[in-house]
Amino acid sequence: MKNEICKKGFTDFQLKWIALVLMVMDHIHYFFEFTGKIPEWFSMLGRLSAPLFLFCLLEGFQHTRNRKKYFLRIYAIAVGMGLLQYIFICFVRRPDGFVPQNQMLATFSILLVILQGIDWCKQKKWGRGLSAIVLPLIWPFVGMGLIQAVPSAANAVLLLHYTLLPMHSAIIDGGTYFILEGILLYLFRKRRALQAAVFFVLALILEGVFPFLLTPGATAEMLITTMYGWMSGFAAIPMYLYNGQRGKGNKKLFYWFYPAHVYILYGISWVMQLL
Repeated sequence: MKNEICKKGFTDFQLKWIALVLMVMDHIHYFFEFTGKIPEWFSMLGRLSAPLFLFCLLEGFQHTRNRKKYFLRIYAIAVGMGLLQYIFICFVRRPDGFVPQNQMLATFSILLVILQGIDWCKQKKWGRGLSAIVLPLIWPFVGMGLIQAVPSAANAVLLLHYTLLPMHSAIIDGGTYFILEGILLYLFRKRRALQAAVFFVLALILEGVFPFLLTPGATAEMLITTMYGWMSGFAAIPMYLYNGQRGKGNKKLFYWFYPAHVYILYGISWVMQLL
């Protein structure tokens, strides 16, 4: 009976596939919105993708046998994608000036460092722990301060941001709010119902209430038409339905699919604008 209960719900692999499909829909809208032919609901459904990948990331981080390799794999891809993004920004923009801002893996990298710091603090390794938590959080302020003090260093700081030392406050795809959501998901990971509820409420506040209050002239209608980031909160439902099982599949697929599909879609959109 217990085994039957465990088999109900979604495995980790199934959640990743759901997230992958939603991500592709979101990015089809992201890269081809200029055509005016991609429905907005592609992006609305796509709001659930990143939180689901985040949830799976935390499960993987918790259960991996080698956290260092787990982090380095994600960090290496983030650095590579960031370098390409820097090149796009500086030298190779799409004809309409658009540049992809896909830095989700950079956000994940920052988050994993902070989570490791939290665990070190729990082990009373205070020096390591506090350093891992504080340094990634204050780096954006240090970087911006450096730019203000030495304007000629702006390009170097920008390159660092896109590669080795991403600044959470400057990341569009993820960023500060997303890191906060990840920390709370991790802290409540042993209480699934509470974890899902906390994420749902936090998503509504950070990606719904705050943007609404901070946007001059915002209307309730805009929460459905343009300011629908709060819909990511509905990812709490499949999170809650996670059955704790890994599932079967090729885990490397998800690591390489992300950068591959981003640049394929970007390339296709570029060609379409040239025709």
